[in-house]
Amino acid sequence: MPTLLELEDLSAGYGAIEALQSVSLSVEEGEIVALLGSNGAGKSTTLRAISGLLKPRSGRILLAGSPIGGLHSEAIVRMGIAHVPEGRRIFPGLTVRENIMLGASNRAGVTRRQLNEDVAEMFGIFPEIERFANALGWTLSGGQQQMVAVARGLMARPRLLMLDEPSLGLAPLIVQQVFKVVARIREGGTTVLLVEQNARIALSVADRGYVLETGRLIVQGKPDELWNNEEVRAAYLGGRVAQTG
Repeated sequence: MPTLLELEDLSAGYGAIEALQSVSLSVEEGEIVALLGSNGAGKSTTLRAISGLLKPRSGRILLAGSPIGGLHSEAIVRMGIAHVPEGRRIFPGLTVRENIMLGASNRAGVTRRQLNEDVAEMFGIFPEIERFANALGWTLSGGQQQMVAVARGLMARPRLLMLDEPSLGLAPLIVQQVFKVVARIREGGTTVLLVEQNARIALSVADRGYVLETGRLIVQGKPDELWNNEEVRAAYLGGRVAQTG
């Protein structure tokens, strides 16, 4: 498959802090790629740089071969990248339907009829939240809000969907539901770049994984290769791996 996203020696940071140091990785069309590491490893910073929320200090970001590093986030969304940030970011004063519809704000010329059809499609992917369509977003559970956030990202019709810690704060059963949806999203033709601390669940759906440590890429490989590397499991995939063994 052709390469959809490529980072070449990407460095980025905040003030004097160098959060990413010469990171290079790629995501091919149709893949789920997991970006793993502990808190502070640079996972969310990577997504912020890709989506235009943080300007890279050096290196290149390519989408289907075209450089996008340093572009405004609005332009990057229009080029086909949707970013579902950590913490869900549901607008409390809007209904579930309205929150989802906001995801299509990048699509110039889209009709109300098309929006309604697309929202209906999202409810088909996330049937659990359909009955709350007219409820305020803040009234939903954490897992339901996560589904709303992912649906909002999909409304942009992205080529690449970036998910930042979708399991954060969710009960194990809800986490399993969310990741089943992630697998379905890829089956529907959307490429996924997944940031997760829960390495076990992330690698259960990923085609490949990268591990970051303090802003540097230290190892990459297919899920079984990462699981079979005892040093990597112990040092970089975290306590959850050891506990679930």
